[in-house]
Amino acid sequence: MNFDLSEEQQAFAATARAFAQAELAPHAAHWDAECIFPKEAIAKAGELGFCGLYAPENAGGLALPRLDATMVFEEMAAVDPSTTAFITIHNMATWMLGTWATDAVREHWGPLLTTGEKLASYCLTEAGAGSDAGSLKTRAERVGGEYVINGSKAFISGAGATDVLVLMARTGDAASGAGGISAFAVPADLPGIHYGKKEEKMGWNSQPTRTISFDNVRIPADHLLGREGEGFKIAMKGLDGGRINIATCSIGAAQGALGHAQQYMHDRKQFGKPIASFQALQFKLADMATELVAARQMVRLAAAKLDAGAPDASTYCAMAKRFATDVGFNVCNEALQLHGGYGYIREYPLERLLRDARVHQILEGTNEIMRVIIARRMLDGDAVDRIR
Repeated sequence: MNFDLSEEQQAFAATARAFAQAELAPHAAHWDAECIFPKEAIAKAGELGFCGLYAPENAGGLALPRLDATMVFEEMAAVDPSTTAFITIHNMATWMLGTWATDAVREHWGPLLTTGEKLASYCLTEAGAGSDAGSLKTRAERVGGEYVINGSKAFISGAGATDVLVLMARTGDAASGAGGISAFAVPADLPGIHYGKKEEKMGWNSQPTRTISFDNVRIPADHLLGREGEGFKIAMKGLDGGRINIATCSIGAAQGALGHAQQYMHDRKQFGKPIASFQALQFKLADMATELVAARQMVRLAAAKLDAGAPDASTYCAMAKRFATDVGFNVCNEALQLHGGYGYIREYPLERLLRDARVHQILEGTNEIMRVIIARRMLDGDAVDRIR
């Protein structure tokens, strides 16, 4: 098994690192403090291909493996997890549209989204359908050559500032459960779409989060993604990749925090010597680095399984998301502790990295739901023998 990165992967990582230092690092704290959505910076990421990393080529994307995409997202998240996380959500929505849209919809939206000229939001969660996504109530009724959409979505990243919504809505009756859900591409400025107030959040402040309500919103029938009833399957396929993406953002945030802690331990002096000379703190740093490397390898294993179409890929994506987001938050927290009181003030980036990383344990399926997914696989016949 070869753990070395290819020259192409190293080049993508280096490009992302340079972009993050030039375009994200000087502004991330300001965007966070002022709750600014940096659309211009995201468009610059699009110029490098970072807004369509794994979208299909016929939609204008690079069609990269998910493993390669993690290299890009990790480098950017080490500087700005909030903005990077939105870019990963945009990538997921763009991939869905590029993969399942009709030719006409793909040809219109694909080039706009993959270049970052236009942005996409992913609309699955509802106030009463978070972990139980199959119980969503937003409806899309077929009326002649159109669908008429009514309902609402909650906690939508980018809502009110994006251009197209990849929406999951019920086309079957309630009894059909997950099998009655379909996916749609919905232009974000249509009559009948209303956006709620921008939520005040603990972190992720460089991206707006709002509720969206749909009041008799009409879209052409060709804006259906895939076939009727395939929406939940499409959503779950998206979430496998989304879990890898958000796990990668946690790895990046933790790597950034660890780097700051390493430097601070050399700079900070107590009792006449750098705190890097104290063995107790050396051990703490060693544990942080070890756990971070383990989490990174688990994420890359899950990404490789997803790229290969492995039957247990979803289980490994859940494992990677659970482990990496817990480790990422813990490493950020320990890095803040190593900074003492300085870690708690905004002059240093630790408190921002910590706040941004916290929500990763909740979204794309809570870590409790990840445990449910893993346990079900473990208890399914002889699956325990296949997870090694």
